[in-house]
Amino acid sequence: MMKRLLPGLLLFIASFAAGAAPLPSTQIAAGIYLHSGVQEDWLPANNGDIANLVLITGTRCAAVVDTGGSPAVGRGWREAVAQRTKLPVCYVILTHAHVDHMLGNAAFAGPDTRFVASARFAAAQTAREDYIEHTVERDFGQHLAAADFVTPALTATPDKPLQLDLGGRTLRIEAWPTAHTDNDLSVYDEQTKTLILGDLLFAGHLPVLDGKLRGWLAVMDTLHARRDVALAVPGHGPISRDWPAALDAQTRYLQALQRDVRAAIKAGLPLQKAVDTVPCDGASSWLLVDQFHKRNVTAAFAELEWED
Repeated sequence: MMKRLLPGLLLFIASFAAGAAPLPSTQIAAGIYLHSGVQEDWLPANNGDIANLVLITGTRCAAVVDTGGSPAVGRGWREAVAQRTKLPVCYVILTHAHVDHMLGNAAFAGPDTRFVASARFAAAQTAREDYIEHTVERDFGQHLAAADFVTPALTATPDKPLQLDLGGRTLRIEAWPTAHTDNDLSVYDEQTKTLILGDLLFAGHLPVLDGKLRGWLAVMDTLHARRDVALAVPGHGPISRDWPAALDAQTRYLQALQRDVRAAIKAGLPLQKAVDTVPCDGASSWLLVDQFHKRNVTAAFAELEWED
């Protein structure tokens, strides 16, 4: 256990001893900057720094999309933002309530910053809060405070998107029906035609199902029909300027998962047999297959077993 905790503890101690080092970031479009998370599982060894984080600047203020997988990552992201712009951060937009995207929230909390999320975000966060606190303390050796869990001030629903004005730049915030999770959110910058998808899109990292497989495929169909995207930013993995081809690998994986799990159910296989035998489509081209494919089969089986 000590060997498992040590990397996270050392990173945590170092962040206090030397101050938070700014995370590296790259400009990917005019006024938009990306910190690329590593393509790994959420672990103490990487301090939870596995999700893509985005900064968008206007003339009046800036918006941050996601805050990282630990309080220390959040502090590093805040320092990176301060290096990139002197504008106040008026919005922190949370793409969904998974730990790798929202545990850095406290670094951005303040009276002039409003948190933005799906209307379902708060319930999803509350349902996981005890688990998150326990896991972070056990694995990362860090104690989370109340400030690490925020209640969004602005929320969107699938039928009521939000428009956020940063000054000279408008962001469209869209909540989606249950897909990767039940509280997915995307961010579209009209100026550069950049679509920030959160974990509605994985690139390299195997997609992870925590919502509804059929719902996710329906959302993929809707996204595929869009023709207003010049740059796509996934929640994990490299950005793409090839739209809608950026969606293709994930679509094929999810379609194959649905097809093969349905076949297993039709053949009368029990859950464990399906988990052990349903193949991973395109396995050689995905990262983290061992960590997440069987979990995806389990989730898909539970959903599809009762479909009409």
